Amino acid sequence: MLSKTDINLLKYLGSVFVLGCVYSSSVFAQGLNCTNNNDPALKTICSAKFSKELNLFNESTLTTNLVTDAPLRLIQDTEKLWLQQLKQCKSFNCYKQQFDSRIEQLNFYTSMNQSLTQHYLKYENGDISSAPVHLQIHQLNKDNIKVEGIAYRNPNNKLDKQTIPFLAYSTTETKTEIINNESDCKYEFNYTKAYLMVKTEQKNCDRFSGIYRLYD
Repeated sequence: MLSKTDINLLKYLGSVFVLGCVYSSSVFAQGLNCTNNNDPALKTICSAKFSKELNLFNESTLTTNLVTDAPLRLIQDTEKLWLQQLKQCKSFNCYKQQFDSRIEQLNFYTSMNQSLTQHYLKYENGDISSAPVHLQIHQLNKDNIKVEGIAYRNPNNKLDKQTIPFLAYSTTETKTEIINNESDCKYEFNYTKAYLMVKTEQKNCDRFSGIYRLYD
């Protein structure tokens, strides 16, 4: 059950989200615009050595916006999350890995039926968390669900240390009690219409704890 503090926090986040929608002129992810840019990281990726990756990225972004059945606001906000990661890169390989990762994600949004998947991004103070997490809850059939997730770490780490995985299987009746098969961490999932609150009592398991916004 949600406490009064939890409920008030959800109400606050909901009001922040509504204001964000009012002042947002577009829900389309635009790809990268390399004109008139003073951001050092974007200057790097807009250079000639990344022209192939940049063109493919922009083409994939456009295609995804046109054909995906995933929520377009999800495409926009996962691009924002991806840019947060990209701007931390300190090497050519890091930038290339981030391009490859985003293009692979866009291809997933384009090729897979998203209507049976609920997407959640971790939020803090009305914005995407600075320690970002993406959870997906797949409806496998009327009785069973699959929970997948990624907690993003420093993109300059070795490839197998850049993310923390989450994988769980449950039923619709027990979907509030989730065990991450990757770590044996136990979580309580509290669902509301627009948010998911994830809690754990275990030490070293709180990377996935927090409030998540539903994209539908």
